[in-house]
Amino acid sequence: MPLPDDIEWRTSAGLTPYADALAEMEARAAAVGANEARELLWMLEHPPVYTAGTSAEPGDLIDARFPVIPTGRGGKYTYHGPGQRIGYVVLDLTRRGRDVRRYVHALESWVIAALGELGVEAFAVDGRVGIWTLDPNAPGGREAKIGAIGVRVRRWVTLHGFSVNVAPDLAHFGGIVPCGLPEYGVTSLQSLGISADLATFDAALALTADAFLETVSCP
Repeated sequence: MPLPDDIEWRTSAGLTPYADALAEMEARAAAVGANEARELLWMLEHPPVYTAGTSAEPGDLIDARFPVIPTGRGGKYTYHGPGQRIGYVVLDLTRRGRDVRRYVHALESWVIAALGELGVEAFAVDGRVGIWTLDPNAPGGREAKIGAIGVRVRRWVTLHGFSVNVAPDLAHFGGIVPCGLPEYGVTSLQSLGISADLATFDAALALTADAFLETVSCP
């Protein structure tokens, strides 16, 4: 997928420490805001870590078996680790209409469209953060969370983005109440029986990136 010249698509191999990624993302956001760097769509993986958003409740941290890092994104606790695709999105909303609600909706729709390319019917739910799907392995085939959305906007430049469970160890979510929703479980492409690796999911994201950029840039 050819992106506009002013947007970089970056894929990092291996595991990128969370603190290193955070520092790089924040530096890039500052440069984008100063018109000194291109916007960025960055795909990566982290070593196992729990991150605490600005609404994190202490009671939602059950077992700090991995490092716990406070972060400036919205939301509560979430887990990142191997087998999970992280997408950090650094866009200048000053060029795109300064509509944070539209941006979040466009980000959700992008992840949903990419999952659809792999045969997963995913959806967003009003009042419940994240990306959801029906999991036949859950009791009653009920809804389970397959992706998380967490964003921050600083001086109209976006930071953080999304995470999607491709093939992580789902037991690692057991140390937290994911996103503060104890009544719902988590799932993954692997758990749903979808044979896909990170590169396959990246290809689906690339196929649907144009629609995302068009939506978020709509005046």
